Amino acid sequence: ADLGGGTRAALIVAGSFRSDAGVLLGHVPRTVWEPLVRHEIDDQHRLRQALNCLLVETPGGRVLVETGIGERIDERTRQMRGVEGPPILPALRAARFDPATVDAVALSHLHFDHAGGLVDRRGRRAFPRARIVAQRAEWQIAFDENPRIVVSYDQLELSLVRSYAEPDAADGELEILPGVSVTATGGHTAGHQAVIVRGRSATLAFFGDLCMRPWSAEPNWLPSFDDFPLKSVDVKWSLFSRAADEGWRIVLSHEPVHPIGRLERSGSSFRYVADR
Repeated sequence: ADLGGGTRAALIVAGSFRSDAGVLLGHVPRTVWEPLVRHEIDDQHRLRQALNCLLVETPGGRVLVETGIGERIDERTRQMRGVEGPPILPALRAARFDPATVDAVALSHLHFDHAGGLVDRRGRRAFPRARIVAQRAEWQIAFDENPRIVVSYDQLELSLVRSYAEPDAADGELEILPGVSVTATGGHTAGHQAVIVRGRSATLAFFGDLCMRPWSAEPNWLPSFDDFPLKSVDVKWSLFSRAADEGWRIVLSHEPVHPIGRLERSGSSFRYVADR
């Protein structure tokens, strides 16, 4: 997409994995959500989750948003999580983008399916010249010993990048390059952030796991793994209101079929309208 003023954005899909449908829909009763996903649920009651990333080109440089699961998972984990498709590095190369030309990597948060591609299969920097931009609060929580945190973050893999990635952490809102900003949201995790790309003629937003799939347009529908659900609801209302009222295009973090669209007000809530 051409956003104007020399800013362009490309969707890069770094494969997919599968998640339990009930976990993704959280407290929403099954009788309500099952009709929405009946066509895609598998025999283990899982949904396919795309690993949607963005490559943003601006006059000031290139920003990669998200990195997916990466290349270093073992076969047992691959089978358990239903991982399919090329990870971020071959996906970028197939789209004719050189990973070595990425100037910054912005991560909505540090869960395994968003930060796993920071290193290549040998554990080396996947994007050798890029600064890594996550929230400082996210780095602080990612290595906590709480059992819920331990199962949510791949602490061993994150330790490979922490020494050079954490110093570039953001504290709240930060403009990475002219027109490309991150803003702290919290909610899904302690240091979750959104990425906003503003071109001369259009704005594109990536809300991370606050807006994973079309049903996420309902602010009260949250996955069971949101660490701070009340915060999620509040910040979704705020972000979604801006996106709807200002006509932003948005990219859903895990939608496999129609990941790009807009949010519209619908009664007292919102609805997702996909680009076709």
